[in-house]
Amino acid sequence: MPSRSSARLAALTVAAVCSAAAAAQTIVLPTPAHADSVRVHDIQGTTRISPFAGQKVTDVPGVVTATRAYGSSKGFWMQDPAPDDDPATSEGVFVFTNSAPKVAPGDSVTVTGTVSEYVPGGTASGNQSLTEITKPVVTTVSTGNPVPAPAVVDEDSVPDAYTPAGDAAANGSVNGLPLAPSTYALDRYESLEGMTVRVEDARVVTATDPYSELWVTVKPSEHPSRRGGTVYGSYDSQNTGRLQIQSLGGTAGFPKADVGDTLEGATTGPLDYTQFGGYTLVASELGTLRGGGLQRETTRKQSGRELAVATYNVENLDPSDTTFDRHASAIVHHLQSPDIVSLEEIQDNDGAEDDGTVDADATVRKLIDAIAAAGGPAYDWRSINPVDGQDGGEPGGNIRQVFLFNPARVSFVDRPGGDAITAVGVVKERGKARLTLSPGRVDPANAAWTNSRKPLAGEFSFRGETVLVIANHFNSKGGDQGLTSQYQPPVRSSEIQRHAQATAVHAFVKDVLAVQKNANVIALGDINDFEFSGTAKILEGDGELWSAIKSLPRSERYTYDYQGNQQVLDQILVSPAIRRGCHAEYDSVHINAEFHDQISDHDPQVLRFRP
Repeated sequence: MPSRSSARLAALTVAAVCSAAAAAQTIVLPTPAHADSVRVHDIQGTTRISPFAGQKVTDVPGVVTATRAYGSSKGFWMQDPAPDDDPATSEGVFVFTNSAPKVAPGDSVTVTGTVSEYVPGGTASGNQSLTEITKPVVTTVSTGNPVPAPAVVDEDSVPDAYTPAGDAAANGSVNGLPLAPSTYALDRYESLEGMTVRVEDARVVTATDPYSELWVTVKPSEHPSRRGGTVYGSYDSQNTGRLQIQSLGGTAGFPKADVGDTLEGATTGPLDYTQFGGYTLVASELGTLRGGGLQRETTRKQSGRELAVATYNVENLDPSDTTFDRHASAIVHHLQSPDIVSLEEIQDNDGAEDDGTVDADATVRKLIDAIAAAGGPAYDWRSINPVDGQDGGEPGGNIRQVFLFNPARVSFVDRPGGDAITAVGVVKERGKARLTLSPGRVDPANAAWTNSRKPLAGEFSFRGETVLVIANHFNSKGGDQGLTSQYQPPVRSSEIQRHAQATAVHAFVKDVLAVQKNANVIALGDINDFEFSGTAKILEGDGELWSAIKSLPRSERYTYDYQGNQQVLDQILVSPAIRRGCHAEYDSVHINAEFHDQISDHDPQVLRFRP
């Protein structure tokens, strides 16, 4: 996922050309011209790029509908009260003033300025542009006028088809294509850019985040999950009803919403386009939050004959965090103390301080102690320290995977020699596959793991049966173009490395199965890709592994909630012996991703089976 750095705070509502330094992010015509007597719909035009981009326009009339006096994108929206009859042309536009605007809603104004196309996040992001009037001279004609009625955005007005394919002659960009708002959802939203829009009784499908934003759906029956979200199940079947909501006022009163809650009544405001999320309703009027009563799930306890194996991304956990007790409670009470827990994003003992520390024993011990205090088992653990600064993640944090295991239920088979740079292998002993190192790292010198976490392999014994577990944390989706990108379909550049990582892990699993075809093998962790993705297909190969989340109904297949899409990132893949002969049962335990007060952005996963 894109980085949640402090830079985001400044970028959330950036929608204007702030200075000459932003020129690289502004689309302008090479020879500006003068344009007289144009209306807002003329400026917006029938494509995503204004026909007046780079030109000066004079005395453009409109009524102020909303103002923004905060952040780096100060200005106001205005709308033409005399619209044309073309549904492709927006009647609203943002006027960037660079300081607190001196107009108010209801003011009738004329604006002289330069039309610009600003790309939030810069052109390299692939985002669409936002049409604006910059360097404005604003004349107030009258005050206290009625503002144009909002355009209603609902399941009837938003098409089911998401977007046209981009123009091959323009590197796949949709910018120059004529808008078809009755055919494509993205075209519908673009045709409303800058206008006041309204949603009614909108169900929350992504909880309120730390930046005071949430996502709703205007299509309540579109791929619903059983807990109130919207499930993302295919590249070819986008969820068109998703819409981001921010507040035009202060964030102090922004609703703390969970998935399944409802913004009851009207939520109204101008339709903006932001770097993080694309089309965004910036609400001057927020609906009333009505709770949906969503509760955190609890999986069932494994039986004495079942081995319970879990994966849990604890999101950059280090000793200074205040979430240890809550993570411990989650593991003990919601996951029912699995026998083996693969943890991702365990940081070193001083967290993000970049001083060469790589040990993580203090981090792990603090979690183990908290689990015991919560009534859980006395877990033991195994891991391998990374080389400082070589495994990606937060700089200085040295994140890695860690095995927790309950020695009263399962034994770890130690085989010495494992370190950050030595590859684990597989040998045959008495007809069974055994690891040469335990714990050991899978193919750590492979270029696929550059600046990324290397897989951790461990050998366990449960009731006399050997189980080989490979803990993974593949590279993130950072750098991918967003779903609302001007390039359609968006480029998923990050999957190139994940495909290479999946190839390496699959090759290792294939080696194991070549030694023992009925070996119990589990590859699990934060795969950072969907169960239908190319990454998952490479891991699964010709049946060497199978993603067990596919045993769940489609409406329950998700471990993460991002921009209104509930999706799979965390997976537990199993070998044929487990899939076909071990009475396996899978559970995605929803305790984090759907809640505004989450302690991780990932939901843990649990597999129970009988080796």
